Amino acid sequence: MDWLSTIIGALVAGIIIGPLARLVLPGKQNISIGMTILVGAVGALVGGLVADWLNIGTTEGTTAGIDWIKLGIQVAVAAVLVIAYGSMAGRGASTTTTPPPPAT
Repeated sequence: MDWLSTIIGALVAGIIIGPLARLVLPGKQNISIGMTILVGAVGALVGGLVADWLNIGTTEGTTAGIDWIKLGIQVAVAAVLVIAYGSMAGRGASTTTTPPPPAT
């Protein structure tokens, strides 16, 4: 059941954190909202696994209620991945060229 809650939490975090992380990117991004959510969910899943690896949010180190430390790690990793993917996609996709000056 712990894996199921981690996956569900990652998907919810991806839906919420992905678009929020995209808002902090300057300018227009060439990344779809679906990809933003997917990258955000992967980041939240990786963050959840890192928190579990650090024994944060597991049965030995948990408290009653929401585990804010694990959630914070998930949010941070998801935001970093969305920003990194957005900057990589924006860098390669924007190939605007300026026209040559008119001949005289």
